[in-house]
Formats: sequence, structure tokens, C-alpha cells
Amino acid sequence: MHVQEIMTADPTCCGPDTSLQEAAKMMADEDCGCLPVVDQDMKPLGTITDRDITCRTVAEGKNPLDLTVADCMTSPVISVSSDSDIEECCKLMEDNQLRRLLVVDESGGCCGIVAQADIALKASPQMSGDLVKEVSKETANASAA
Repeated sequence: MHVQEIMTADPTCCGPDTSLQEAAKMMADEDCGCLPVVDQDMKPLGTITDRDITCRTVAEGKNPLDLTVADCMTSPVISVSSDSDIEECCKLMEDNQLRRLLVVDESGGCCGIVAQADIALKASPQMSGDLVKEVSKETANASAA
């Protein structure tokens, strides 16, 4: 099975200059927790999640109404090709402890996103269980805190 068979195609994207309020509204409107951050050519620059907004702004006492996506997005991007197999996708997610992975087309433009839920719903139970286990492992930094 290939990534293009399980990904959410054409996800709602934003630019780095998008206000955090607008990004949060886009997430609420689309019922999602992550937006790809892209340039004018749809090349991925990073991702912004509801957790990024909470932990990197609100928790630090910053006013999210004064900030843009570039102020708290996660980068660099780790992505997978749409024609990659699901095993490769899961390995990237596991190795980098990512719950979501951007999907790029042959020109490097963002064409989709794969979430843990996509793997859980469409891949084998073994693959899904392994992914959740590996992505959820405590990191060395978290255990030292």
C-alpha cells in the first residue's frame, strides 16, 4: 500500500505570515489540529499545530493575537513522497516521533498529510500498534526533566 492511498489529500495550508488567530480559526473550521506551512509554490516550510500555539505562546505568556505562524511553527519539515510505501512512512514517523507527516508530490509541493489515525484506520493492526508505541515513547529530554 502507498501513502497516496491513505493520506488526506489537499490539506488546508497556511503561510508563515498567517496570524496565529487565523491559523487557529482554520483548524477549527477544518476540524484538524495541524496545518502545513507552505511558501507561494506550495513547498513545505513547517507545520503549525494547536499544541504549538498552546505550548509556544500561551504557556509562555505571549499574546497569540500579536504573533504569526512563523513565530511558533515547527520546522524543518520531515516529509514523505506520495508514492512511498506505508512502511517507509511509518518508519519516518517512528524515528522522528511524529504523529503527522507531510506528503509531497514529485515537484516537492505539499499534496497531503498522513496522521496516526490514517495508519490506524487503513493499515494492519500490527503496523498501527508499532507506530503508536514508538511515537509515544518518552524522549531522553522528557525523562531528564
